[in-house]
Amino acid sequence: MTAELATIIDLIRYAASRFNAAGLTFGHSHDNAVDEATHLVLSSLHLPPDLPPAYGNARVTADEKVKILALVERRIETREPVAYLVGEAWFAGMRFKSDPRALVPRSPIAELIEDGFSPWLDGREVERALDLCTGSGCIGIAMAAHNPHWQVDITDINDDALALAGENIALHQLGGQIRALKSDLFIGLSGEHYNLIVSNPPYVTDAEYAALPGEYAHEPRLGLSAGADGLDLALRILRDAPEHLSEDGLLIVEVGESERALNALLPEVPFTWIEFKVGPMGVFALERRDLVEHAAAIRAAAARAG
Repeated sequence: MTAELATIIDLIRYAASRFNAAGLTFGHSHDNAVDEATHLVLSSLHLPPDLPPAYGNARVTADEKVKILALVERRIETREPVAYLVGEAWFAGMRFKSDPRALVPRSPIAELIEDGFSPWLDGREVERALDLCTGSGCIGIAMAAHNPHWQVDITDINDDALALAGENIALHQLGGQIRALKSDLFIGLSGEHYNLIVSNPPYVTDAEYAALPGEYAHEPRLGLSAGADGLDLALRILRDAPEHLSEDGLLIVEVGESERALNALLPEVPFTWIEFKVGPMGVFALERRDLVEHAAAIRAAAARAG
């Protein structure tokens, strides 16, 4: 059945057809079978995702074909994310090592990084930035790479995730600009202050987690699950962030589908929900002064959540 497959584009088309026929779920950097098949095939061939279309007609070797077809079948049989199968993902135009030690990089915050956080940081001086709940390190590393004058701290509670983040720091040779720290949110950051804090914490509700497709079972639950309303970590971040932000500091947090619950819980807080090219994605920006003004309500909500 596969004897006629000879070129890169043949294998991409075949993989996409197999993925669609198998009813796979796409949510790890890609939202469709063609893009996921392209990732699998090009990464397997050690080629970049922006390979010129003319190379689609390049023929693969017999060994390359065997390897790719085996990965296609493994993707279908095990439901493992493609990024784990090929060991890499792309985020903010950069390649990152990816494996089950941390979530597959996929946050819409990549768009903010590539756009220089405009207009949110326009006219604002940033010397120090923090990536809280860093996972693979993708957000903090991309912030550092796109802003060479920033000093960036990245933190996570999980040793395995920090080890992967360290490998990605080394991959991009940013060890002089980034500091990786183990911390349960802000607990290990006493006395540290930042102009910008960015976080993509766990925000999946217990009910949502129970209903997730098989692909997500390969990722660490610690990076996804966040209680009954998905806000267990977000509320702690809101409560404690003022102590670690400069006077004109900015907080940016992704809460995904928990946006509605957060708005309902704290209707008086002036969250600015950021619009992306594909529309709203559950990411808010909030000034330190607003966090301070509404600190009592935020503390009460965090206390009720436990």
